[in-house]
Amino acid sequence: MTRPAVAGGRGLPRGPLRDCLEAAIAAPSVHNTQPWRFRVDGDTIDVYADRSRRLAVLDPDGRELLISVGAAILNLRVAILAHGRVPMLHLLPDQAKPDLAARITLGPRTEPPATARMLADAIPRRHTNRNPFKPIGVPADALADLCDAATTELGRLVIVDPGVRDAVLDVVRIAEHRRRHEPAYWRELSDWTRTENGRGDGVPVEAFGPWDALETVPIRDFSVVRPARRRGPATFESAPTIAVLYTVTDNPYEWLRGGQALQRVLLTATVRGLASTLMTQPVEAPDLRRLLEDQATGYAAQAVLRFGYGPPSAASPRRPLQEVAEWR
Repeated sequence: MTRPAVAGGRGLPRGPLRDCLEAAIAAPSVHNTQPWRFRVDGDTIDVYADRSRRLAVLDPDGRELLISVGAAILNLRVAILAHGRVPMLHLLPDQAKPDLAARITLGPRTEPPATARMLADAIPRRHTNRNPFKPIGVPADALADLCDAATTELGRLVIVDPGVRDAVLDVVRIAEHRRRHEPAYWRELSDWTRTENGRGDGVPVEAFGPWDALETVPIRDFSVVRPARRRGPATFESAPTIAVLYTVTDNPYEWLRGGQALQRVLLTATVRGLASTLMTQPVEAPDLRRLLEDQATGYAAQAVLRFGYGPPSAASPRRPLQEVAEWR
């Protein structure tokens, strides 16, 4: 992959590098805020955290924001490798620029590994799925692949057993019910679920998902501030497959690492034909997040995930690349 001689609109590249940036912005983000910016200079791509898109109520410390940016970094790395260059990553490369989350340099040419090609192919197919899943278990070898994906990025994914699963879902349920009584949260949620035509961010109505009348699976209720868009009831699986993603410590560097581990897990799930749901409500509340901490190791919980086999889910919109990237 070389720097293209022809540039697109506003100086953006056409060709492989543009493809890689398009892959980066396909990453998941909290409330689909897409809190990232990119600056390309020759063979170097700087990835910035856009703190103007931080959720003040849900994410006061910017943890979810940096996890989202970490997911975009992983997509970018995978796409570069799939295009035959080694991505050389440096997280938080300049202490004087705290918003500079990462610098990725295009390294030597290489034969794209099969894993990179499969993960890159999965990027446009990965969507958060808030629908009911089929009442069938996820095979042990698939779950092992998900755990290995987290380990590759220095994270740890724990597939919880049925007893712990119920306790984890109870914590998610408590967090969801708390939010329903916070007017400030409603206002923030309203900002990110508006339905203007052509909007390139936020959670669209078609991605809300139905309501589990039994609350077996406590999906975030994006319709709480949209009475006309109330979710219809549906029957969810009675024994969902639940996992918790951990990082060794808990600081901005680890949040970026955790975002990369999270996205590799989600892409691996997509490759394996699995649907996935992020249930981050409890990790947004410090007291509930502590309940999910790994007591044996002290590892910090960064996300709760649900896996299974479900119907296709709607893609959330993305802002145009020219809004988030500049080509120098």
